[in-house]
Amino acid sequence: MSGFSTFRGRLLDALGELGMAADAGHADALLGYLEQLQRWNRAYNLTAIRNPEDMLVQHLFDSLAVVPVLRARRADRDTRVADMGSGAGLPGIILGICEPGWQVTCVDAVGKKTAFVRQAAGVLGLANVQALHGRIEALESLQADLVISRAFASLVDFVGIAARHLAPEGVMWAMKGQYPHDECRALEDSGDWTVKSHIELRVPGMSAQRCLLELGLKESHDRR
Repeated sequence: MSGFSTFRGRLLDALGELGMAADAGHADALLGYLEQLQRWNRAYNLTAIRNPEDMLVQHLFDSLAVVPVLRARRADRDTRVADMGSGAGLPGIILGICEPGWQVTCVDAVGKKTAFVRQAAGVLGLANVQALHGRIEALESLQADLVISRAFASLVDFVGIAARHLAPEGVMWAMKGQYPHDECRALEDSGDWTVKSHIELRVPGMSAQRCLLELGLKESHDRR
């Protein structure tokens, strides 16, 4: 598996740190995804991160860090995930690998990125992952149980363009770096939506702060 096979030990250690030791069986697929990403990135510039070690931590470990949180919330229920502004399939492909029973749609407006997601899903045998090319606000509602984004847009913009893709009782999640105080205030002031919960993420090998925000409607508003 090219140079990424040397990262197997670090990946297994990271899974252990995240309470995901039982996911060791997914190691080949996770490292295979990184290999595909590096190969495509040479020609198509999918991500500014090019160093394999940086990809391991900043892409793979960062995406894995949200898996335990989302798993706990879904509690083995069938789950439809919409990864908005997915780019190279982060975190969508990682969720699809770790949760084969979830149906994951990676949405992006850049054709080369959705082409990569389709190719990677095919190579890795991820029948539960699909890529959708188009503008989020223009697509038919995906009726997803989880709508997630990773450093995609401000919170106000995220709910403004992506909330229509939620199923009834669905939840929106935003992956961020440091807690975005200004964005949270702007969301609170903008209308119906608020930050329901704030989870600090510990990403193995990363010193920078990362957090996951659960977004929901204020109690006084019903979802339209």
